[in-house]
Amino acid sequence: MTEGPEKGPPSGEEEKLVDDSPGRGASHDEPPRAVVPRWIQLVALPLAVLAVWSLAKAAGPVLLLFIVAGLIALILNPAVAFLQRRHLPRGLAVLAVFLGFFLALGGIGFLVANPISNQVRTFSNNLPHLVDEANKQIASLQNSLDKSGLHVELVKQGKTALQTFQDKIAKSASKLASFGGGLLTEAASAIFDLVLVFVLSVYMLLYGERIGKLARRLMPESDGTPADDYPHLVQRAVSRYVGGQLLFSVIMGASAGVSLYVFGLVGLFPDGEKYAIAFAVFYGVMELVPYIGPILGAAPPVLVALFTKPISAVWLVALFIGLQQLEGHVVAPQVFGHTLRINPILVIFALLLGLHVDGIVGALLALPILSVLRETVLYLSRHLTLESWDRSRESLL
Repeated sequence: MTEGPEKGPPSGEEEKLVDDSPGRGASHDEPPRAVVPRWIQLVALPLAVLAVWSLAKAAGPVLLLFIVAGLIALILNPAVAFLQRRHLPRGLAVLAVFLGFFLALGGIGFLVANPISNQVRTFSNNLPHLVDEANKQIASLQNSLDKSGLHVELVKQGKTALQTFQDKIAKSASKLASFGGGLLTEAASAIFDLVLVFVLSVYMLLYGERIGKLARRLMPESDGTPADDYPHLVQRAVSRYVGGQLLFSVIMGASAGVSLYVFGLVGLFPDGEKYAIAFAVFYGVMELVPYIGPILGAAPPVLVALFTKPISAVWLVALFIGLQQLEGHVVAPQVFGHTLRINPILVIFALLLGLHVDGIVGALLALPILSVLRETVLYLSRHLTLESWDRSRESLL
């Protein structure tokens, strides 16, 4: 998006995802409101809403790819604009931003990968011990049930339930192979979609000036200031969402990691001290996924606890329930209330609607789309007025 239109002849330095050249209103005085006639309110607007809905429904996955690409372009555009102000051509600026983006991801991965890989390696080496501990727990439970007169076969012919399960998996190799083939097909489709999104976002950044000019032509005239520049407002809304979501994930991931480490120190979850970083990173990443993210993030440590010390799993479930309460009542309202500036009821409605329309991907896109819609409604409310339907005043004229 933009940092706001400038006066004077365009220099080419301020080209952004949406054009920063002067709007139709160069004066900072408030422009006259556009009046929407009654016939448009009655006929054209409802038909336009139905047409947009029908088009969106027909477009389906294609529209979704364009929305994702557009959001990526909006997120990266401030960096492109910054490089342009340093007299770098837009094409080179886009290339530099994407290279920097991937290098930054690689650098973060390199810094985090070493401690995580050590913890994963430790976990892999301890896996046989964990399985043995689980087998002992199952055998102990079998003996307890037998003494109580409950003859439930958890151990059969010298095999624990885990070993029996392993044998059944081996016998179902053909089914697993078929499932793996389907999984590979889905993975190939996902990779193709990712490449397409990447290409689309590059083109959106390259043709940002034209997109900005088109947006300004379609929207009512602004007063020429950045605070009333529609493309700038849209980008700012998306940037606020991204910043809030990243801050939220970091807070929750760090909270989970510190809590697990403390549980390891005090003995409530002995493995928490060894695997705290890996669990914290995974939990923070899962917080990006609405609804099921916290459950997925809590699964690995709880499963490890079930293998080693079942009572620890109880403590961990209590811990993650507490973290989710903290997330829902303190962290989320503070972070998203400040960044999105949207009523929490609308946020919940948007998430539910996105989840219903397109599953987890729809829920992921719901809040940034809601942020853009909010800025659009506020902008139109400042520059449009509906022709009155009160005809009593006309009869007096």
